[in-house]
Amino acid sequence: MLRRHFSSTVLASLALACASLTAHAAAEIGQTAPVFSAQGADGKTINLADYKGKTVVLEWTNHDCPFVKKHYDSGNIQGLQKDAAAKGVVWLQVISSAAGEQGQVDGPTAIKLNSSRSAQPAGTVLDPQGTVGKLYGAQTTPHIFIIDAQGKLAYKGGIDSIASANKADIAKADKYVANALTAITSNQKVAQASTRPYGCSVKYAS
Repeated sequence: MLRRHFSSTVLASLALACASLTAHAAAEIGQTAPVFSAQGADGKTINLADYKGKTVVLEWTNHDCPFVKKHYDSGNIQGLQKDAAAKGVVWLQVISSAAGEQGQVDGPTAIKLNSSRSAQPAGTVLDPQGTVGKLYGAQTTPHIFIIDAQGKLAYKGGIDSIASANKADIAKADKYVANALTAITSNQKVAQASTRPYGCSVKYAS
């Protein structure tokens, strides 16, 4: 009986480990992007499946992070959002900061922040439990994931190539996200499909 219980425990542990590895490896380039359903800042549910047939950008954000401020204070992200919308791309912010952690805001505050910064995402996902963030393996703010019209993950990584909080570096950096969007919307292969993200760590619940 003890041996049987031990074997069952080992098998259960192995199954859990495999499940964890599968979840960690879910957001992989060229593979179907993990689907999710979460509350939006406007109180409505945001379902990734509703955007089938469209290119979707997921932008992990934290308004108090210096690296996020760099790209919003300069207007860089707003410009990317505007260009994306013009190409029919859906741009979604994701806030995975846990309650009481840096960057955590309620829906009305998120909407007010975007208005004050002239940001125009198609929607803002509130993810205080970190469910969506962990599903994708989001590490930093910003961290960008781009899903193509076939539902495959086509890009993940940094917004650009210079890991600093200095606005002056934006003009000198390789524009990873802008280049990826140009390639994807032109039905071309993304040259740099996976890059290293940089920024503040996502403030997940402990």
